[in-house]
Amino acid sequence: MSKVKVPVARPVIGAAGKTGIWRVSRPVVDYSRCTLCGICWLYCPDSVVEISEDKKRVVIDYDYCKGCGICSVECPFNAIKMVREEVR
Repeated sequence: MSKVKVPVARPVIGAAGKTGIWRVSRPVVDYSRCTLCGICWLYCPDSVVEISEDKKRVVIDYDYCKGCGICSVECPFNAIKMVREEVR
């Protein structure tokens, strides 16, 4: 079976820089509740949510995540919570 390349909304590395630097809250996954249903992946407007290659966990690319919280709202198992970013 051949792999299908799915276009993503985030830029190629170096094209526009990291876009998640102004985020106020970040999504954090509770892996004990996550069933890998893929709803968060489906609804993410920036395509920063992925299922790991070993199909064992959800991975969020925080370099491009803007913290909109859609993944958290749409998760049917309440496995994603929005956590306030720490001041650097």
